[in-house]
Amino acid sequence: MNKIITIGREFGSGGREFGRKLAELLAFPYYDREIIAEIAKRTSLSEKYVQNIAEHKPVIPFPIHTGRTFWAVMPDYGQSVQSEQHNIIREVASKSDCVIVGRGADYILREYQPFRIFVYSDMETKITRCRENQSNDYEQSEMTDKELSRRIEQINKSRADYYEFYTGQKWGDKSNYDLLVNTSFIKPDKLAEAVKLVISN
Repeated sequence: MNKIITIGREFGSGGREFGRKLAELLAFPYYDREIIAEIAKRTSLSEKYVQNIAEHKPVIPFPIHTGRTFWAVMPDYGQSVQSEQHNIIREVASKSDCVIVGRGADYILREYQPFRIFVYSDMETKITRCRENQSNDYEQSEMTDKELSRRIEQINKSRADYYEFYTGQKWGDKSNYDLLVNTSFIKPDKLAEAVKLVISN
């Protein structure tokens, strides 16, 4: 069976950087936004639209006067995107060793017994890291620390809601992971070097 490493991460924790570096050190294929690009290709939807659907739990339909729902008369893109995401994650896991970031891959691939990592950090570190990486986000660059903290919390709540909706498990709970990685005091790439030694032995 292939060696699969899945990485859940808090927004601003450096989880993507950690995952990319770990994949590089292990010489494993790395999958993150590449999955979104492939879903967009298969569904003919824009990557931005796919990203929005793929990372949020579905909106629960509400009834209208006819006894139907608004969503009942609209194309079910959400189901299509989630189905393709599951298919792609399983496909890449079946091909070779790999590192997969986010998207509930730890649960989707549970029969593969992946090595499940969760990356987190304190809020001060998250804010600092977001400031360092905000060159392409004008809205974020205009935020106060308090506003940015609120945005980080909202994004992480959305990730938690998504994970818990599709897996029935608590996002970030230590019982759902094999290793918790705190990037508050050590840079993600340095931690990746240490984790590589653990995984390789």
